[in-house]
Amino acid sequence: MSVSQFVRPARAADVNTVVDLQVASWRAVYGTLLPDEVVEDLGADEAREQFRSQWTAALESPPTSKHRLVVATDEQAGARVVTGFAAFGPAGDSDLWPAKDAEVFALHVDPDRVRQGHGSRLVNACVDTLVEAGFATVHVWVPEEENALRSFFEASGWRPDGARREIDMGRLLPMVRLHAAVSQ
Repeated sequence: MSVSQFVRPARAADVNTVVDLQVASWRAVYGTLLPDEVVEDLGADEAREQFRSQWTAALESPPTSKHRLVVATDEQAGARVVTGFAAFGPAGDSDLWPAKDAEVFALHVDPDRVRQGHGSRLVNACVDTLVEAGFATVHVWVPEEENALRSFFEASGWRPDGARREIDMGRLLPMVRLHAAVSQ
């Protein structure tokens, strides 16, 4: 890891970059799992505005004081750039206990910057913050079919906890919930 790489809380000025990273990452991770028209629509003005609105709300009025949005940064050509982001907080699934179970709601890295440590730094920042807040287990939903995001989490020691769901993204996308114990 370069000393110029770090994770910090997201700022309002980061929202457009977060949206760009989300669209690029979704295309890279989910592109082969979704209909072509859905992948194309991710970059449409309407979709971008919806994402922008959601991330602005996450920063300006998070659901709880334990919800966070953080960004990974790196120095590039003499300027600090955002290379990825993560959103996390108390788990929202009804079968989990939000006082002890947390969730990574989103973790995305610029597809051109994967395998450079940004994802690992983001996960570590999430876990460190959640442990400090008293959480014992962290969960994340990933596509069931083999994909880079699921492989990343599983390589980091996260395992399926048996929960499954399907989300409608132009076709039903089977998802599995992974978990990791983060405190004793």
